[in-house]
This record gives sequence, C-alpha cells and structure tokens, in this order.
Amino acid sequence: MTPKLVVLGPPGAGKTTVGRLLADRLGVDFRDTDDDIVAAEGRSIADIFTGDGEPAFRALEEEAVALGLKSHEGVLALGGGAVLSATTRERLAGHTVLFLNVGMAEGVKRTGMSGARPLLAGVNPRATFKSLLDARLPLYREVATIEVVTDALAPEQVVEAVLARWT
Repeated sequence: MTPKLVVLGPPGAGKTTVGRLLADRLGVDFRDTDDDIVAAEGRSIADIFTGDGEPAFRALEEEAVALGLKSHEGVLALGGGAVLSATTRERLAGHTVLFLNVGMAEGVKRTGMSGARPLLAGVNPRATFKSLLDARLPLYREVATIEVVTDALAPEQVVEAVLARWT
C-alpha cells in the first residue's frame, strides 16, 4: 500500500486545499499528517510546539509520515517541515511527490501570519518566512517529482497543472 500522490510545500502553498481537490479528481481519499498528529496527541500543533518543543513535534511528524506512507493509498499531505527529516526524505524515494511552491510575498499573504503556525510567529514574520523558505527549498526540490508554482494560480488551476505534468 502506498499513496497515489504525496503533497508537500511551505505554509500557504495550498497543500490541504489542492490535496483535497486532487483526491476528489482522482477518486481517492485525502489524508493530512498534521491532522493525524493532532488526532493522536489530542492537542493542536501550536500546543505541541509550545509544550514539548519543535524536536518533539518533529519526531511525531516523522512517525506520522512513515505511517501515512505505509498505510494510505490516496493523496497524502505532509506538514511544511516534514522534509527537514533526512529519514522522511529517504522514505519519500520512489513516491510521486508534488512540491507546491509559493513565493514569500504570496505565502505571507495566504498564511496571514497565523498563530496556528508556530514557526511563523515572532517579531519579524516576513524574515522568518524567508528564512524558512531558504532552508527548505532545496529539500523540497530534492524529493519532488512534480513542482508547481502556485502564486498566481487558483487551486483548481494548480490541480490542472499537476494533472497535466503527472505521467
């Protein structure tokens, strides 16, 4: 059992929205590893970050991704930071991985610097978002088999672009 498609990208890229639309189009289920973590822990991701710290969250995330890759056959969306784990990047080998790329300005606009996104909280959210993109972009590209820049596209247009590139 393996996902039909794994979706990843930075905050605001559209992983959940596009992932759900792709699942509908493909006639498969959608699953989000962030939702799996929240359900298993009974707390929000922000609460996990605050209470236990980022390393504890990343360990939970790595486990959730491993389980999703083994047990889900539809579209699987990963949290934006899942690619920070070398183990997760190795596990993604051989999967069809969609990288939804979003630029800093559009990503900041879409996320609204939400408190639900603990890594974007702080004194200078724009600088934080830029730093996050700079660190993760090479990792997203390392594992991606399809990349779509989402900045100027509506979610339905992203889906069409993905389906046109997917062989």
